[in-house]
Amino acid sequence: MKSTSLVAAGVLVAGLALGAAAFWPRGGAVSETETYTAPGMEPMTITGAQVEFWRLTPALLLVVYEAFGQTEEAAIYDTLASVTHGDALEYLYLERVGAMKGGGLEEADQKIHEIQLLNTQASRAGGTLEIDATWQVIGTVGHAEHLHVRGNTYSADLTVAPVEGAWRITDFVLREVNRDTAGETFEAPPEDAVTN
Repeated sequence: MKSTSLVAAGVLVAGLALGAAAFWPRGGAVSETETYTAPGMEPMTITGAQVEFWRLTPALLLVVYEAFGQTEEAAIYDTLASVTHGDALEYLYLERVGAMKGGGLEEADQKIHEIQLLNTQASRAGGTLEIDATWQVIGTVGHAEHLHVRGNTYSADLTVAPVEGAWRITDFVLREVNRDTAGETFEAPPEDAVTN
């Protein structure tokens, strides 16, 4: 019994050490001069990411929404994995796949037009950024014959850190979703009513 417990504990410690090594370059410290990529942005250091968090955060979230627009599980996972890691990847993947299993979102039915940060703050904790984010998403939802423009406001606690050479969301805790005041919902006009 004791040897099995010790082996299990050793495997757990080794797994944690390997995970930490993949997550934290150079055994636990993020270099002040090393740069990491982000979607649509020039590579940046930890200091640069802290200064540019107001651009970095929507850049990462936009890819999350692109993943949510996918209909194949592998495409959802791969797209999310390019900007998320660990708990955030698991949580967001299960959210999207859960929506599909519930009978909804069988076809690509959303397009994001804008993500705007509102009342957002970032602080640095070692090699990570802790971001208290509130953002508004404006997009179209539905199909060509029945489109709605919708705006929702979300609040979440995000942890952003370099993983495998890129900035990724490593923790995502959704605090609030407000669908009442952000944006307006309306049906698209019939095609014959549109004139050039």
